[in-house]
Amino acid sequence: MPAINETLGQYSELFMLLAAGTYTVAFIAFAWDLAKSSKTFQAVDLKAAASSAGEKVTVAAGRVGAALGGADAGGPAGRAERPTSSLTFEGGTAAGDMKYAAERRVPARIAVALTVLGVLIHAAGVITRALGAGRVPWGNMYEFLTTGAFVAVAVFLVTLIRRDLRFLGTFVLGLAIIMLVAASVSFWTPVGHLVPALQSYWLIIHVSIAVLSSALFTLTFAMSVLQLLQSYRQKNLAAGRKDNLSFMRVVPNALSLENLSYRINAIAFIGWTFTLMFGAIWAEKAWGRFWGWDPKEVWTFVIWVVYAGYLHARATRGWTGTRAAWLSIVGYGCVIINFTLVNTVFQGLHSYSGL
Repeated sequence: MPAINETLGQYSELFMLLAAGTYTVAFIAFAWDLAKSSKTFQAVDLKAAASSAGEKVTVAAGRVGAALGGADAGGPAGRAERPTSSLTFEGGTAAGDMKYAAERRVPARIAVALTVLGVLIHAAGVITRALGAGRVPWGNMYEFLTTGAFVAVAVFLVTLIRRDLRFLGTFVLGLAIIMLVAASVSFWTPVGHLVPALQSYWLIIHVSIAVLSSALFTLTFAMSVLQLLQSYRQKNLAAGRKDNLSFMRVVPNALSLENLSYRINAIAFIGWTFTLMFGAIWAEKAWGRFWGWDPKEVWTFVIWVVYAGYLHARATRGWTGTRAAWLSIVGYGCVIINFTLVNTVFQGLHSYSGL
């Protein structure tokens, strides 16, 4: 039996490696999509400018013909003067953006297809790790990082069904790759049994909600970073400066990113509230007290306070724009500290890194 468990553990590590490789190729495809957007939009702008200049000449000629009483060279005056499109997107015309949307399908579709393949391979790695350990695969840092990366990518793909968030692909996959590399290089732990304190059904309840909430916080972190970049770009454009972040034209405006991030953070905050509550109940079952100021307990509460402050400040105090984005980023920084430094540096009852 131990030999089978070890073999399953080795298969799991192989699947994790293949998943990381697939994610890397998908990451490159998403980055290619963003890079291509910059060149495509520039070409569309040049054509739009040339077309606009041509239309002005045609309209002017028509007006001259009408004034002379002759035939309208540009057709009927009403038709000649009618604008080709009244809808203007940020960074380009509707026609230009629609043309770009059609052209960008190839790299975007390749990236999404590779991400789906990668998450299936990743799922095989998580499942074989669970079978090898004979339990849920989140009993140490290695397992938490690999499972957390899987959930983050899976949530991203599920979200794509309802909303086109492919512009987040580069950032989400980049974070997933970092998590997998960190798990394999710094936190690798062989398949083994859980410490007695973790041998409880509360492990499934408490940690699964924490993983899902962390995955949602990962998405909002990426959105907040993009919001800061988009806000910086919009200020430059408003001031008449050169657009040095033209690839950001694929991304929604800063306000849309902020609103979406706020809604997802609200859902993740509810999940984190249950994480804190269930952790306290589990602590009472395991150690006979609900709260003991253990480093993990403290940092879990700190994360709750930061995101509660973010939601309160934005909803009632008018903290919008870059201030809201920075608060969201600070909250995710606390999440990273909680699952890295607290597990490896601080000594406490929750030191389950497996190192």
